[in-house]
Amino acid sequence: MGISSNGYCVVLLVGLALSSLIVGSYAGNFYQDFDLTWGGNRPKIFKGGQLLSLSLDKVSGSGFQSKKEYLFGRIDMQLKLVPGNSAGTVTAYYLSSQGPTHDEIDFEFLGNLSGDPYVLHTNIFTQGKGNREQQFYLWFDPSRNFHTYSVIWKPQHIIFLVDNTPIRVFKNAESLGVPFPKNQPMRIYSSLWNADDWATRGGLVKTDWSKAPFTAYYRNFNVIDSKSSKTFSDSQASWQTNALDAPGRRRLRWVQKYFMIYNYCTDLKRFPQGFPAECRN
Repeated sequence: MGISSNGYCVVLLVGLALSSLIVGSYAGNFYQDFDLTWGGNRPKIFKGGQLLSLSLDKVSGSGFQSKKEYLFGRIDMQLKLVPGNSAGTVTAYYLSSQGPTHDEIDFEFLGNLSGDPYVLHTNIFTQGKGNREQQFYLWFDPSRNFHTYSVIWKPQHIIFLVDNTPIRVFKNAESLGVPFPKNQPMRIYSSLWNADDWATRGGLVKTDWSKAPFTAYYRNFNVIDSKSSKTFSDSQASWQTNALDAPGRRRLRWVQKYFMIYNYCTDLKRFPQGFPAECRN
């Protein structure tokens, strides 16, 4: 990523400090808030609804979805991803509406060989059209501990956050003719599945089924939606729910400088006739 060994150590230490600034322990109840939708007995809820796991084996993956739909708000979930050799696996955590013109806001965690970093793949679909990928490495091992992955969805913008650090902002560019997700309520979905035809190094590295079952864990789900009276404590910065302030913009630049590995808005080979309109916003 163009960093010297000393520079990388500094970046990593800063990252570890930032990763401690996670959202507080909001404990939604998985029994009350979610349905286990596929995978037989592979998805499980533990600890009175405070912990959920998804598993993948050679027969099937598994998944769950929220009972409610949401239109705008902030959504937090803590995940601990598949450890060790997770190559070929994908853990998807996303919001989506239904139908051919659906809207969608995606986190996808692409597994890798032991010792190699996960790839965090993000995408946004509006009216059925995606192709707005940005990919990142993380500044920590997401399989060792729980970390918080958040979406702030407002009529003005969508912000992706990792441990309260913004990694991506998608602004409303309707004035440029770009559709924006604002009319279709979305459910929260997550799944763990085999995608070794593309997930790791473009499909070159296949899933090692001798390591199965592969398991990811979830906890501390929280939603603050547009109808909620809940607010964050005074100690939490305003950019967590509003537009990014100066510290938030600095963190965003830090992530995008050192950890972004793909941005569709800079892919000349893909867009030889010019970048999409929102890339100029």
